[in-house]
Amino acid sequence: MTKGLVRYQKTGCHLHFIRFSCHQRLAYLGNAETRDLFEHSLETMRRRYDFVVHGYVVMPEHVYLLVSEPDETLLATAIQALKLSVSIQQGRIRLWQKRYYDFNVYTDDKRVEKLRYIHRNPVKRELVAQPEDWKWSSFLQWKTSKRGAVTVETNIAVTQTIPGCPIHAASLHEWDIRATREPPR
Repeated sequence: MTKGLVRYQKTGCHLHFIRFSCHQRLAYLGNAETRDLFEHSLETMRRRYDFVVHGYVVMPEHVYLLVSEPDETLLATAIQALKLSVSIQQGRIRLWQKRYYDFNVYTDDKRVEKLRYIHRNPVKRELVAQPEDWKWSSFLQWKTSKRGAVTVETNIAVTQTIPGCPIHAASLHEWDIRATREPPR
């Protein structure tokens, strides 16, 4: 582990906003086939490690996830397995940077902020005009509730019912999807 790096995992009920990048920030996820492969691996690891995906976006050179902690193992182990799975399927030894960014999300406001950031990312990068135009994202599942390549939990009440948890058990369908297109205030 990196000297001075502290990860707060297995602490209870919070979510994790995760970012990891391709090696040297190269666009190894730059084509549809590779992004589809990543989504397939994410869904496989979600099932295998039993964590909940609340949001994600696959960009050409990095990935953002908003996920729960697995019940039986550390989130770091699940992320390592996800990265390894995609690397092996791509036949690349150095597909990913070694580390990942992990921000603990404790409140409803932060969860909504991170989901908006995730879903706006392709628009901000000028890859598409609107979030729903980027196929490799959880945005359409939030907007339509139709299942995509990755199972995304769009009703926070289903997964966040731990007593004393600061994240309120309320549906995010009440969250205004249109706000995803607007810049933060």
